[in-house]
Amino acid sequence: MNKKEKSMKKNDIKELTKKDLIEWLENNDIKPYRAGQIFKWLYMKQANSFEEMTDISKKIHIILSDNFTNDRLEIEEKEISNDGTTKYLFKLNDNYYSECVLIPGEDRNTLCISTQVGCAQGCKFCLTSKGGIIRNLRCGEILSQIRDVQFDLTDQKITNLVFMGMGEPFANSQSVLDAISAITDTDHGMKFSPRKVTVSTCGLVPEMIDFGKKSNVNLAVSLNATDNKTRDFLMPINRKYPIEVLFDALKKYPLAPRKRITIEYILIKGINDSNEDAMRLIKLMKKIKGKLNLIPFNEHPKSQFRRPDNDTIEKFLAHFHKNSVIATIRKSMGQDISAACGQLDANKRKLSEY
Repeated sequence: MNKKEKSMKKNDIKELTKKDLIEWLENNDIKPYRAGQIFKWLYMKQANSFEEMTDISKKIHIILSDNFTNDRLEIEEKEISNDGTTKYLFKLNDNYYSECVLIPGEDRNTLCISTQVGCAQGCKFCLTSKGGIIRNLRCGEILSQIRDVQFDLTDQKITNLVFMGMGEPFANSQSVLDAISAITDTDHGMKFSPRKVTVSTCGLVPEMIDFGKKSNVNLAVSLNATDNKTRDFLMPINRKYPIEVLFDALKKYPLAPRKRITIEYILIKGINDSNEDAMRLIKLMKKIKGKLNLIPFNEHPKSQFRRPDNDTIEKFLAHFHKNSVIATIRKSMGQDISAACGQLDANKRKLSEY
């Protein structure tokens, strides 16, 4: 691409927050109320082009088309699991790849979305981290996962969103915050209640605290160990923000009266599934307003870790029920298509392109 072509390259309009769009419209002598109309067409009416926006003049269509694109992500592959889970492999416009997963439930359809191409955190149990980090996803690419999966669904509606796909959301905080502003916009955006949106982190403490001041969606924290030695081994971030620092921050994290922080704990055979681990975890849980989500490890060929047997899992869970700690076991879905927790790696990407 030459310099002239680069200068002519248009931005995806979904990169703009509503506030950004209002400012842009005003700078181009267009009434700011048009931003709400444009947002409705993008996120509620699923417009494929500016020309479809029938309550906006042709003159504005031309101005928007001259300055922005409204592209969809390219679905490179769509895999459907035996349990109904659907994994989407999206090819981005720079030939990188990202994945997201639609998880069906009795009364909900949860979309697990990504925030980065790859991940820099190096968690030993996670397949995504094996390839390292390529780049952050832009706000428009995060929103496009939701918008384009919903567009692909003919008779279903996405009800819940979890930022638990590829990448660490708080390593890409601004794009995540910008995306959430459109996701939870009840006037013109995607109209998701903050109660239906959860962001998961490995424990980037300063970014987590800052996020809590700016957003009221749900927080989930991936813990996975009850002592610093084990967590250092599993999750390098612990060397920077050890367990005591993390839980001190969680005690101060702003929460609405009925909200709780979700602590995610991947159970790995012989690593963190002992009775002693359970007792230490109970003490940690009692320090915060939280609930525990136990996730039996999802095995994959690139890991030496193994899932505990069912008896060990049930005994581990029982400790929490006996001690009045809210705890559940997450049912892993989509394992046959590598769509379960910790299995995403956009494995169709060509490393030579990176």
